[in-house]
Amino acid sequence: MRRGLPVLAFTVLPLLVATVPAAAGTMPSSELPDSPYGAAGAPSSARGSLAPLSLFEAVERIPVAEEQREGYKRELYRHWNKGLDPRDGCDTRREVIISEAVEAPVVTAGCKLTGGSWLSPYDGVTVTDAAGLDVDHMVPLAEVHDSGGHDWDAARREAYANDQGSPATLIAVTAKSNRSKSDKDPAQWLPPAAGYRCTYAAEWTGTKLRWGLAADEAERQALLALAGECPTTTVVYETAP
Repeated sequence: MRRGLPVLAFTVLPLLVATVPAAAGTMPSSELPDSPYGAAGAPSSARGSLAPLSLFEAVERIPVAEEQREGYKRELYRHWNKGLDPRDGCDTRREVIISEAVEAPVVTAGCKLTGGSWLSPYDGVTVTDAAGLDVDHMVPLAEVHDSGGHDWDAARREAYANDQGSPATLIAVTAKSNRSKSDKDPAQWLPPAAGYRCTYAAEWTGTKLRWGLAADEAERQALLALAGECPTTTVVYETAP
Protein backbone atom coordinates (compact mmCIF):
# COMPACT_ATOMS: atom_id res chain seq x y z
CA MET A 1 0.00 0.00 0.00
CA ARG A 2 1.38 3.35 -0.97
CA ARG A 3 0.65 6.79 0.39
CA GLY A 4 -2.75 6.91 -1.27
CA LEU A 5 -5.43 4.24 -1.45
CA PRO A 6 -4.59 1.07 -3.40
CA VAL A 7 -6.54 1.13 -6.62
CA LEU A 8 -5.15 -1.56 -8.93
CA ALA A 9 -4.45 -5.18 -8.20
CA PHE A 10 -1.07 -5.11 -9.93
CA THR A 11 0.28 -2.49 -7.51
CA VAL A 12 0.97 -4.49 -4.38
CA LEU A 13 3.65 -2.59 -2.51
CA PRO A 14 5.02 -3.21 0.95
CA LEU A 15 4.09 -0.24 3.11
CA LEU A 16 2.05 -1.30 6.10
CA VAL A 17 0.65 0.64 9.02
CA ALA A 18 0.48 0.12 12.77
CA THR A 19 1.44 -3.38 13.90
CA VAL A 20 0.75 -5.33 10.69
CA PRO A 21 3.78 -7.50 9.77
CA ALA A 22 5.77 -5.88 6.99
CA ALA A 23 6.57 -7.32 3.58
CA ALA A 24 9.60 -6.65 1.41
CA GLY A 25 10.60 -3.12 0.60
CA THR A 26 11.82 0.04 2.20
CA MET A 27 9.32 1.28 4.74
CA PRO A 28 10.57 4.30 6.61
CA SER A 29 8.02 6.05 8.75
CA SER A 30 7.36 8.97 11.01
CA GLU A 31 5.27 8.32 14.07
CA LEU A 32 4.84 12.00 14.85
CA PRO A 33 1.19 12.95 15.31
CA ASP A 34 1.27 15.61 12.60
CA SER A 35 2.39 13.12 9.95
CA PRO A 36 -0.16 10.90 8.15
CA TYR A 37 2.54 8.46 7.12
CA GLY A 38 3.03 5.98 9.97
CA ALA A 39 4.40 2.45 9.97
CA ALA A 40 5.67 -0.06 12.45
CA GLY A 41 8.23 -2.79 12.58
CA ALA A 42 8.61 -6.32 11.34
CA PRO A 43 10.87 -9.30 12.02
CA SER A 44 14.57 -8.76 11.43
CA SER A 45 16.18 -10.05 8.25
CA ALA A 46 19.67 -10.69 7.01
CA ARG A 47 18.80 -8.64 3.92
CA GLY A 48 18.71 -5.09 5.20
CA SER A 49 16.81 -4.24 8.35
CA LEU A 50 13.24 -5.42 8.70
CA ALA A 51 13.37 -4.49 12.38
CA PRO A 52 12.71 -0.78 12.97
CA LEU A 53 15.76 1.41 13.44
CA SER A 54 15.63 4.89 14.86
CA LEU A 55 16.35 7.50 12.23
CA PHE A 56 19.64 8.24 13.99
CA GLU A 57 20.68 4.56 13.87
CA ALA A 58 19.74 4.32 10.21
CA VAL A 59 21.71 7.43 9.25
CA GLU A 60 24.72 5.96 11.07
CA ARG A 61 24.57 2.96 8.70
CA ILE A 62 25.09 5.09 5.58
CA PRO A 63 28.76 5.14 4.55
CA VAL A 64 30.34 8.57 4.10
CA ALA A 65 32.13 9.35 0.83
CA GLU A 66 32.86 12.26 -1.45
CA GLU A 67 30.45 12.68 -4.33
CA GLN A 68 31.48 11.82 -7.87
CA ARG A 69 29.41 13.48 -10.62
CA GLU A 70 31.84 12.70 -13.46
CA GLY A 71 30.20 10.90 -16.38
CA TYR A 72 26.62 11.49 -15.29
CA LYS A 73 23.95 11.55 -17.97
CA ARG A 74 20.28 11.17 -17.13
CA GLU A 75 19.80 8.75 -20.01
CA LEU A 76 22.18 6.30 -18.31
CA TYR A 77 19.30 5.60 -15.90
CA ARG A 78 16.59 4.24 -18.19
CA HIS A 79 13.37 5.20 -16.49
CA TRP A 80 9.65 4.71 -17.04
CA ASN A 81 9.94 1.24 -18.47
CA LYS A 82 6.96 -1.05 -19.11
CA GLY A 83 6.16 -1.36 -15.43
CA LEU A 84 4.96 -4.33 -13.42
CA ASP A 85 2.45 -5.56 -15.98
CA PRO A 86 3.40 -4.80 -19.61
CA ARG A 87 -0.07 -5.94 -20.75
CA ASP A 88 -1.88 -2.98 -19.15
CA GLY A 89 -0.17 -0.34 -21.28
CA CYS A 90 0.99 1.59 -18.19
CA ASP A 91 4.63 2.49 -17.73
CA THR A 92 6.26 2.78 -14.32
CA ARG A 93 5.42 6.45 -14.00
CA ARG A 94 1.70 5.92 -14.53
CA GLU A 95 1.63 2.87 -12.28
CA VAL A 96 3.06 4.95 -9.44
CA ILE A 97 0.54 7.73 -10.07
CA ILE A 98 -2.35 5.24 -10.09
CA SER A 99 -1.16 3.47 -6.96
CA GLU A 100 -0.77 6.69 -4.97
CA ALA A 101 -4.19 8.10 -5.79
CA VAL A 102 -6.38 9.11 -2.86
CA GLU A 103 -9.35 8.85 -5.22
CA ALA A 104 -8.81 6.41 -8.07
CA PRO A 105 -8.69 7.79 -11.61
CA VAL A 106 -10.47 6.10 -14.49
CA VAL A 107 -7.90 4.20 -16.55
CA THR A 108 -8.73 3.69 -20.23
CA ALA A 109 -6.90 2.34 -23.29
CA GLY A 110 -3.29 3.38 -23.53
CA CYS A 111 -3.27 4.02 -19.78
CA LYS A 112 -5.03 7.34 -20.17
CA LEU A 113 -6.00 8.70 -16.74
CA THR A 114 -9.16 10.71 -16.15
CA GLY A 115 -10.32 12.14 -12.85
CA GLY A 116 -8.88 11.02 -9.53
CA SER A 117 -7.17 12.99 -6.79
CA TRP A 118 -3.78 12.93 -5.10
CA LEU A 119 -2.10 14.48 -2.07
CA SER A 120 1.40 15.70 -2.84
CA PRO A 121 3.30 15.07 0.40
CA TYR A 122 6.15 17.48 -0.37
CA ASP A 123 3.88 20.51 -0.20
CA GLY A 124 0.52 19.20 1.05
CA VAL A 125 -1.24 20.20 -2.17
CA THR A 126 -4.26 18.26 -3.46
CA VAL A 127 -4.06 17.54 -7.20
CA THR A 128 -7.10 16.57 -9.26
CA ASP A 129 -5.44 16.16 -12.67
CA ALA A 130 -2.71 13.57 -13.17
CA ALA A 131 -1.08 15.90 -15.68
CA GLY A 132 -0.15 18.14 -12.73
CA LEU A 133 1.97 15.41 -11.14
CA ASP A 134 5.60 14.45 -11.49
CA VAL A 135 6.94 11.13 -10.28
CA ASP A 136 10.06 11.97 -8.33
CA HIS A 137 12.94 9.67 -7.45
CA MET A 138 13.29 10.07 -3.69
CA VAL A 139 17.06 10.08 -4.18
CA PRO A 140 17.43 11.91 -7.51
CA LEU A 141 19.20 10.15 -10.34
CA ALA A 142 22.12 12.59 -10.30
CA GLU A 143 22.50 12.10 -6.54
CA VAL A 144 22.42 8.33 -7.04
CA HIS A 145 25.23 8.66 -9.56
CA ASP A 146 27.21 10.88 -7.19
CA SER A 147 26.74 8.43 -4.31
CA GLY A 148 27.74 5.14 -5.93
CA GLY A 149 25.62 4.70 -9.06
CA HIS A 150 28.61 5.64 -11.20
CA ASP A 151 29.88 2.10 -10.54
CA TRP A 152 26.61 0.36 -11.45
CA ASP A 153 25.92 -1.47 -14.68
CA ALA A 154 23.01 -0.53 -16.95
CA ALA A 155 20.66 -3.15 -15.50
CA ARG A 156 21.08 -1.91 -11.93
CA ARG A 157 20.64 1.71 -12.98
CA GLU A 158 17.39 0.80 -14.71
CA ALA A 159 16.29 -1.21 -11.67
CA TYR A 160 16.72 1.82 -9.42
CA ALA A 161 15.07 4.19 -11.85
CA ASN A 162 11.93 2.00 -11.92
CA ASP A 163 11.99 0.58 -8.38
CA GLN A 164 8.47 -0.37 -7.29
CA GLY A 165 9.75 -2.91 -4.77
CA SER A 166 9.78 -0.13 -2.20
CA PRO A 167 7.09 2.51 -1.74
CA ALA A 168 9.73 5.13 -0.92
CA THR A 169 11.87 5.15 -4.07
CA LEU A 170 9.27 6.76 -6.36
CA ILE A 171 6.72 9.32 -5.21
CA ALA A 172 3.99 11.29 -6.98
CA VAL A 173 4.24 15.01 -6.17
CA THR A 174 3.36 18.34 -7.71
CA ALA A 175 5.53 19.35 -10.63
CA LYS A 176 6.33 22.61 -8.80
CA SER A 177 7.72 20.86 -5.72
CA ASN A 178 9.68 18.37 -7.81
CA ARG A 179 11.31 21.14 -9.85
CA SER A 180 12.15 22.98 -6.63
CA LYS A 181 13.89 19.90 -5.25
CA SER A 182 15.68 19.07 -8.52
CA ASP A 183 18.76 16.97 -7.68
CA LYS A 184 19.31 18.45 -4.20
CA ASP A 185 20.00 16.37 -1.09
CA PRO A 186 18.59 17.14 2.40
CA ALA A 187 21.48 19.54 3.13
CA GLN A 188 20.21 21.69 0.27
CA TRP A 189 16.43 21.15 0.20
CA LEU A 190 13.62 19.94 2.46
CA PRO A 191 9.91 19.65 1.66
CA PRO A 192 7.90 22.83 2.24
CA ALA A 193 5.36 20.74 4.21
CA ALA A 194 7.11 20.76 7.60
CA GLY A 195 4.95 17.92 8.94
CA TYR A 196 6.37 15.60 6.27
CA ARG A 197 10.06 16.31 6.90
CA CYS A 198 10.64 13.50 9.40
CA THR A 199 9.10 11.02 6.97
CA TYR A 200 11.12 12.53 4.12
CA ALA A 201 14.37 12.08 6.07
CA ALA A 202 13.41 8.48 6.84
CA GLU A 203 12.48 7.68 3.24
CA TRP A 204 15.66 9.28 1.93
CA THR A 205 17.76 7.34 4.44
CA GLY A 206 15.95 4.07 3.79
CA THR A 207 16.39 4.46 0.04
CA LYS A 208 20.12 5.10 0.40
CA LEU A 209 20.44 1.99 2.57
CA ARG A 210 18.28 -0.11 0.27
CA TRP A 211 20.55 0.67 -2.67
CA GLY A 212 23.89 0.75 -0.85
CA LEU A 213 24.52 4.43 -1.54
CA ALA A 214 26.85 6.75 0.34
CA ALA A 215 26.35 10.27 1.73
CA ASP A 216 28.72 13.18 1.73
CA GLU A 217 29.51 14.87 5.04
CA ALA A 218 27.13 17.83 4.58
CA GLU A 219 24.28 15.46 3.76
CA ARG A 220 25.11 13.27 6.75
CA GLN A 221 25.09 16.23 9.12
CA ALA A 222 21.74 17.41 7.74
CA LEU A 223 20.26 13.93 8.27
CA LEU A 224 21.64 13.73 11.80
CA ALA A 225 20.11 17.11 12.58
CA LEU A 226 16.76 15.84 11.32
CA ALA A 227 17.17 12.69 13.41
CA GLY A 228 17.52 14.92 16.45
CA GLU A 229 14.27 16.68 15.53
CA CYS A 230 12.47 13.39 14.82
CA PRO A 231 13.11 11.12 17.83
CA THR A 232 10.11 8.83 17.18
CA THR A 233 10.77 8.36 13.47
CA THR A 234 11.80 4.86 12.44
CA VAL A 235 13.30 3.33 9.30
CA VAL A 236 12.72 -0.19 7.99
CA TYR A 237 14.33 -1.23 4.72
CA GLU A 238 15.26 -4.25 2.66
CA THR A 239 18.32 -4.37 0.45
CA ALA A 240 17.47 -4.13 -3.25
CA PRO A 241 17.91 -7.37 -5.20
